[in-house]
Amino acid sequence: MRDIRRSIVLIVFTLICIGIIMIYSSSGIYALQQLGDSAYFLKRHLIFLCVGFILALAAMSIDYRDLKKYAKPMIILGVIMLCLVLIPGIGKASYGARRWFQVGPLNFQPSEFVKIAMLIYLADFLSRKQNRVHNFFDGFLPVLMVVGAASLLILKQPDLGSAVSIAVIVMTVSFVAGASAKQIGLIALMALPVVYLLIIRVPYRLARIMAFLDPWQDSQGIGFQLTQSQIALGSGGLFGVGLGKSMQKLFYLPAAHTDFILSIIGEELGFIGALAVIMLFIILIWQGARLVKRTADPFGYYLSLGIILMLSLQTVVNVGVSIGALPTKGLPLPFISYGGSALVFNMIAVGLLLNISRVQDI
Repeated sequence: MRDIRRSIVLIVFTLICIGIIMIYSSSGIYALQQLGDSAYFLKRHLIFLCVGFILALAAMSIDYRDLKKYAKPMIILGVIMLCLVLIPGIGKASYGARRWFQVGPLNFQPSEFVKIAMLIYLADFLSRKQNRVHNFFDGFLPVLMVVGAASLLILKQPDLGSAVSIAVIVMTVSFVAGASAKQIGLIALMALPVVYLLIIRVPYRLARIMAFLDPWQDSQGIGFQLTQSQIALGSGGLFGVGLGKSMQKLFYLPAAHTDFILSIIGEELGFIGALAVIMLFIILIWQGARLVKRTADPFGYYLSLGIILMLSLQTVVNVGVSIGALPTKGLPLPFISYGGSALVFNMIAVGLLLNISRVQDI
């Protein structure tokens, strides 16, 4: 699998380099105006990159199969952190959400840790219950209880998008492992009314849906972010206005260096630049799928499958939101958006992928 490892490393390195350039380009003027330092976000992003690089190397250096004995402690630790972050004075609140721990000058989001812990726990459980996954009470209910508990705590933050994404990944991997499609479909149908109420009864979520349906109807209100994103993409044309010459980043497009960084890429580098970034993700996912297919160990198979699904879902949602194909949801573009917990744990996930590939060659 050496060719797969080289390809994954090269693609991720390229995406990270694009991210460094575009974060400075999209945030420099805003950071200078608001914080007095044009490189404020770039410096913090580089710190997260260093942390992520060190932890990715650590994830590569061990035998990933040793993680099986830590699967339950990790998911328990994750649930404990999800509880603690909800306590005032321990968890940090921002914009009405309580999702972060303050660690010195940096923030840590426990839900990102839970994603990796959930994948390790799920891979361990499914590899042990391979012949009983189709049995609801013995092979599926325990997973359902764990993901349900974690999702409820994440919903309390509140963070509907992360809760739904974790549930989707777990259900998909479980289906591949042999869980009954009828059971998964029934659970999905039972969850739909809950998700509907969580959207309809929460004003800002309902506003996002209304903005998604027709952002131009209220382009100065609830549709402002989506319309500005579309203006950015449309302004770039085929080859873009030039690196650093975006107009939408000048206090027009909110979250230009985080959730909507692809829109700035499209404006400055044009359709060609945005397409090149998307193609890199497609190749990364394809190479990841090749790795999954070649993995004989059940634990490594389910773990690598979960990681690829996680990165794929984040990419599809971010791109879909940027072009107006999906409602607004704060999922960053992997390896490119301004860093934080998501960047660090995505790099750890890649380290685990490389680890799985290396061990399979031994």
